[in-house]
Amino acid sequence: MLFVTASATAQTLKLAADNHPTSIEVSARPLAGFDLRDRSRVQFGQLRFRSGLVLTSPYSRFGGLSSLRLDASGERFIAASDRGRWFTGRIVYRGKEMIGLADVQTAPMLGGDGRTLASHGWFDTESMARDGNWIYVGIERANRIVRFDFGRQGLRARAETVLAPADIRKLPYNSGLEALVVVPKGLPLAGALIAISERGLDAAGNIKAYLIGGPSPGTFAVRRTGSFDISDAALLPGGDLLLLERKFTMLNGIGVRIRRIAATSIVPGATVDGPSIFDADLGQEIDNFEGLDVHVTPEGDTVLTLVSDDNFLAIQRTLLVQFTLIE
Repeated sequence: MLFVTASATAQTLKLAADNHPTSIEVSARPLAGFDLRDRSRVQFGQLRFRSGLVLTSPYSRFGGLSSLRLDASGERFIAASDRGRWFTGRIVYRGKEMIGLADVQTAPMLGGDGRTLASHGWFDTESMARDGNWIYVGIERANRIVRFDFGRQGLRARAETVLAPADIRKLPYNSGLEALVVVPKGLPLAGALIAISERGLDAAGNIKAYLIGGPSPGTFAVRRTGSFDISDAALLPGGDLLLLERKFTMLNGIGVRIRRIAATSIVPGATVDGPSIFDADLGQEIDNFEGLDVHVTPEGDTVLTLVSDDNFLAIQRTLLVQFTLIE
């Protein structure tokens, strides 16, 4: 006969409840424009503002969104919070403008044993990449990469550890992997997982980055300029890499930018750099932007979608904004 204590039963029930996908309500308030001083302004560097939303929810665990991946239509999304939770759903559009979110669900990321990643101390899930059915997640403070068979198992998928360069384990505790991108078929680095740290610096003071798998595995660096740190990355259809970056200094305040890195420059041993195509500061509707993705509309527009991490603070916001890339 099996005897189970009341406390053990309660723990089991709590685990089951915590692991169960939950539908939540998310409200959206549209931004009147991106520039706080001139709401009619739409051009910002090489980006043209399309629309933006301020997202709120009565669900206490909503927020902390640190990465975002969209489907090819730009509608269905998968987002991850830095506290180890999935958020999935659908962006609702009216014409080209976002007007809200629908069908939003959330669940904790699960380890291989079915327990939450957070219960293992594996949280600060800051980066995410998708490769078909698989989603790769970078865990900053643990300095690890895991993957989930999300296409088949959805929110109930369990993590599998990904073999990664040993140097990743040596990245700074709170400045580790901040961006992951899988290079798709048809591009020179097809099959590679690009992993970039937030502020893990090499001997020259540049940001450490890694090519995992693919045709040319190895390490490279991103030139660090202007006190900016990496917060996410995404690929353009032609293969160029977009780097979302942010800075905060007492002297110069808060800033956000996006740099474009030529695909051909990303090779083992290289130190890559590229021009900024977008710069914003507190004169615009910015917050702690940590997620970036790219999709192409049926009309041929290349759209960049950014999401911000509110750090679960009342003074910060969860922003979802979209721009069209002007070539």
